[in-house]
Amino acid sequence: MNKRGFFGSVLAAGALPGLAGAAAAAPAGPVLLTISGTITRPNRGAFDPALDQMMAKHKLGFKQARALDFATLARLPARTIRPTLEYDAKPHVLRGPLLRDVLALAGAPTGAATRISLRAVDGYAAAMTLGQADKQGWIVATHLDGQPMALGGLGPLWAVYDADRVPEMAAQPLAARFGACPWALYHIEVG
Repeated sequence: MNKRGFFGSVLAAGALPGLAGAAAAAPAGPVLLTISGTITRPNRGAFDPALDQMMAKHKLGFKQARALDFATLARLPARTIRPTLEYDAKPHVLRGPLLRDVLALAGAPTGAATRISLRAVDGYAAAMTLGQADKQGWIVATHLDGQPMALGGLGPLWAVYDADRVPEMAAQPLAARFGACPWALYHIEVG
């Protein structure tokens, strides 16, 4: 018996459960958010122009991506913000994970200069750096005033920050504070 080969096999077999746990699992529920670009933890294959119709209309494409469902996002630590919204000029409670934590699920680069593009279902897109998102405390909101956000309203996901707490934005008129905040967020491109 080759003892070195046997020992190596035992070590490799012992490592396999850990490696399996490190692999990115496919979402159990409907996908709400797809992250593509320079990521290291994909869980889906390439863009399919026949099945990814909305992405095709928005001229997106990728070789691999990370697909996230509501349950996956809900398992992340949530942050609560209370911005005054431009739609009714009233403060509202928004809750969801930090944008940085969502990107970490996909293995996105963590440098402040990392570029991200946030795209809504209507095609609206806003670009920024991860450093800007961190400085302003961006979240991917899943709840508004304690309720999950509906598609057709501001949800089901909204990339947003508390403009009332960011001095340079709080000084702006209310209607000018949320231009970079796509509601009905469904895609993030990294890189």
